Amino acid sequence: MDPGLLIGAFARTRRAIGYLGFKNARFGKIDAHIATCAFARDVLARTVHLAEDRGFKLIHAIVDSIWVKKAGATADTFRALAKKIEQAFQLPITFEGEYKWIVFLPSRTRRSLPVLNRYYGLFEDGRIKARGLEVRRRDTPELVKRCQAEMLRKLAEASNAEEFHTKIPEALNTLRSYIQVVRSGRAKLTDLITYRRLSKPLAEYRQHVAQFSAARQLRREGVKVHEGERVGFLFVHASNAIPGTRVLTEELVKPWSRYDKEEYVKLLLRSATNLLTPFYPRARNLRDLLTQREQMHLLHSFVNAQSKTLNPAT
Repeated sequence: MDPGLLIGAFARTRRAIGYLGFKNARFGKIDAHIATCAFARDVLARTVHLAEDRGFKLIHAIVDSIWVKKAGATADTFRALAKKIEQAFQLPITFEGEYKWIVFLPSRTRRSLPVLNRYYGLFEDGRIKARGLEVRRRDTPELVKRCQAEMLRKLAEASNAEEFHTKIPEALNTLRSYIQVVRSGRAKLTDLITYRRLSKPLAEYRQHVAQFSAARQLRREGVKVHEGERVGFLFVHASNAIPGTRVLTEELVKPWSRYDKEEYVKLLLRSATNLLTPFYPRARNLRDLLTQREQMHLLHSFVNAQSKTLNPAT
């Protein structure tokens, strides 16, 4: 039986950090923010020691959560640990559940190190937990979200680390089917709209980013857009030398509008790469694996050779 994982959430600490770090915080005292962070680090470190003293092994930890495992542990074992932590620090602790497996995704700059807020896993009850992925982001086109969600569901058919590896080629087949739809021109335009927020007034933009170009199109049409608003747009010529022609604002998209096929293929590939980076440590993306059918048998052997790169709960 999988030993499972514990997630304990330090809710009060997290809210304090979020408030004090906000640019419009009422007090605006950097010393208060530093003190809160120091308190959080101290509580987290002492929590880890408390868990290890009781025979648990730390898998991962962030400011308000820990993942631990212990041979032969049950849900009651983890709940007992959560109660001990709560009593020790007078903080509300939530036992989120046991995982069959979990993948902590590496940093894009230092691939040997996992990042704090990008991971996905499968609970014992079949629920999928995902953080920091495209499927959770508001600026991801619906088609890309749907593809990644289907890949996750395919991977979630695995009950352990060994089965997980056998599901990777099947997940890649899902990706391949979406790429075929995009390249055939059959993708729905409404599924390709990307939404991004204007972080500042238009006059302050120095780079012709996509949301700026879309907002300028709206302004030419007599529509006022302001800082903080979200604008939707379709990639039509993403690599064009003229920035204003790279996207088409959502309001100007017609049923006959054409989209930039390769740009959306790139977004699909990026979302899949984010899922499978631990299993392709030398690859920047999966384009070569997906465009050359004869490499699929090599993919199988490569995945098996890299089986230890997964961070399972086993």
